[in-house]
This record gives sequence, C-alpha cells and structure tokens, in this order.
Amino acid sequence: MKYLIFTLFIPLLFTNTFSQNYTSYFTGDTANVETIIEGGICLMGGATENDSAMIWFLKQSGGGDIVVIRATGSNGYNDYLYTDLGVTVNSVETLIIPSVAAASDQYVIRQIHNAEAIWIAGGDQYNYVSYWKDTPVEDELNGLIEKGVVIGGTSAGMAILGQGYFSAANGTTTSATALSNPFDNSVTLGYNDFIDHPLTKNVITDTHYDNPDRRGRHTAFLAKMVQAYGNRFYGIASEEYVAVCIDKFGTARAYGDYPAYEDYAYFLVTNCVSPIGPESCQSGTPLTWDRNQQALKVYKMNATRGGNNTFETTDWKTNSGGGAWENWWVTNGVLNTLQGALPPECSSTAIHPVMTTQPVVLYPNPATDELTLSFTGKTLPATATIYSKEGKKILTIFPGETDTAISVQTLSPGYYYIICEGIGAFPFHKQ
Repeated sequence: MKYLIFTLFIPLLFTNTFSQNYTSYFTGDTANVETIIEGGICLMGGATENDSAMIWFLKQSGGGDIVVIRATGSNGYNDYLYTDLGVTVNSVETLIIPSVAAASDQYVIRQIHNAEAIWIAGGDQYNYVSYWKDTPVEDELNGLIEKGVVIGGTSAGMAILGQGYFSAANGTTTSATALSNPFDNSVTLGYNDFIDHPLTKNVITDTHYDNPDRRGRHTAFLAKMVQAYGNRFYGIASEEYVAVCIDKFGTARAYGDYPAYEDYAYFLVTNCVSPIGPESCQSGTPLTWDRNQQALKVYKMNATRGGNNTFETTDWKTNSGGGAWENWWVTNGVLNTLQGALPPECSSTAIHPVMTTQPVVLYPNPATDELTLSFTGKTLPATATIYSKEGKKILTIFPGETDTAISVQTLSPGYYYIICEGIGAFPFHKQ
C-alpha cells in the first residue's frame, strides 16, 4: 500500500456553559485497517524510550494504527513511531485528552476503538486517573485489552497499567516517607478500578527505579495491598532506561543496555509462606514486614539490548537466567536486601494470563496430563486448535459438550495456546 504522510492538527471546542477541547496530531494513512495483532504489554521506566522495546511494541500491533494518549504535551511520538524505528505501521495519532469531557468525545472514542496499539505517554498519572477513570476512555482501553491489543506506557503511563496502582493524588512519595508511615497522605493507592489487564492482575508497578531509589516505597505499596485485600500481590519495576515487554503468554523480556550500563528490571513476589502479610502496617508507625527476612522474593534481571533474558509471569518463578533472586524485608521502617537468595517455593500462583474475557476457562493451568476446556458461553466453537508458542499447529479437536478434556501428555513442556473458532485465543502452560 502506498502511504500518505502528513500531520493533522484538530482542535475541538465545546461552548455551552463551559469550554473543553481535545487535540489530535495525526501522521499516516487515514483509512482504518485491521491487522493480525500479537498483543502484550510494554512497561517502560521513564527516561528516553528504549528503541528495541518500542520496535517490539510496534511489531505486536501487526502494522496497524498506533494511538498515543496523554493529558499534556505534543506530537513528539508521531515521527518517532511512524518512521524513525523502521517498522511499517498504518498511522500514528497522538490524542491530548486533558479532561473528563474530552474523554467522552466521540472522535476520541472512535480513534481509540480502532487502534491496534495504545501507548500512554509520561506525565502526571493523577491526571490520567482524574480525567480518564470511569469514562468512555477507560471502557475503550479495557475493551481493546479484551481483544488482545498491545498496550504500553512510560513513567506515568506505566504507573497506571497494574491492577493496583500508585495514583499520586497528593503528589509523589518517597521510599523514606512510605516506609516510615505507609498511611502517609502521599501514599495513595488504587486497586481494581481502572485498567484491567490480565497480564498485570494483582500487580503494582513502579518506575524510575534507580533515580531515585524506589524499592522502599514499592515494598510499602505491596504491604498495604496484601494487608487490605489478603491476596498475594506482585510488583514489576523498570529502571529509568529499562523496559519490560510481556507477550500474551506471560513471558517478560527486559530491554536496556546491560552490560554497558547496570540496567535492571525487577519482579517482586510476595512470599507464599503463611502468614504472608506485614507484621506491622498502620498509620503513623514505621512498616515492619519481615517474615523471617524474606517477605518478598525479588528477581533482579539484567536488561539487555536484545531482550535476551526472560521471566515467566505465569508462575512468577521460571526464568532463563541472566538474573538473580534476592530477599527483601522491612524492619521498623528500614528496607533490607539479601543477594543470592533462593527462589520462592510455591506450588502454584493465582496469576495466569488470559488475553480475552472468560467465554473459555482452561484448567488446570499449568497442565501436566490433561487439560479441560470449559465453555461458559452459549455457543460451542466448531473447532478448537492447539498451537505451539511459535505458531505450529499441534492438534484440532471438535468440542461436543461444555467441558472437553484433552490429553496433553505427549506435549513437550512449554507454552501453547488454543484458538477456539469464533471466540478467541487462550494460552496455557504444559509442565
């Protein structure tokens, strides 16, 4: 296809009892396209963009329409994403959405709805929470996630992509403040009421991890979440020049410049040894979350230019090497770390990525001998086909009832997915 390259600036003003506007910067072909999307999520630490991670992000869109959303700023992403990285995409549009009213505009909603990739720029995450939460923008973003569209963000954009999130409603907070009083006015958290991504279920992210040191405040966030909701919670953190890209199967890769620079990604796992919660987490008192000096198991992974190292968020344990486990714990407001620790000894985890809603449930997942497909919708698919992670067709079955058992004994250990005709693709892990 021959592409037209231009930039379109579109201001829209409403003039009733108030005035409100969004702004659009458009580059590329205005004709909407539909592509084969690979999905996933990209979590970037907040300094300059990592080119390798952004190339990954664009490729996951299948060359479709890329929409950048932000509350302030300009069109700095347009040429970078459209031409500078060498990946052919249909268009790049930046939408400045600076209000609740703009987040309800029909043009804004339509453009987000038609996107094959969403990038959330940096800025002030409380603007995003204030302007976009509980609006049609939130609905469209979660609808795209259900369809398997790739989404990513840097700095504030990364901060809102967990099921739990630091909202910054009263400004930022520091590790010293959060550890000395987890209920300080600056420690404002949200949970399960904004972005709903299966790859970040029970996850809270943090950014700029090396400048300043945010390990302490991130630990305090997790402690508050565990105490409030009783679940195991997890953390994903990127240093300033690092990006974590997670594919639809839950495999995370860390992009950075290690070993030229000490660039790392962090995966924080609440230990499964009961009791898991903090010993002391209350207002006006320093945090204590010790649990035999291993409240958190943390995998610190080298972030390389090629994203060579991997970590599996399906079990929060399996990795390809290129990193090391640490123990983190807090005593009377002081964060302690131990290098060279053992990995978590947990039999299972509640987190398994599913890139659509639940018309199909796979269990047990991971599976050893037999996998059951449970169809919760009214219509059974004509076929259900197992593919390898690399896209090789393995087996086709013809479901005849709502629960269908499949023997997976002969499959090699690894990650697979089942395409249910007319419904969607669903990943599973063979142990």
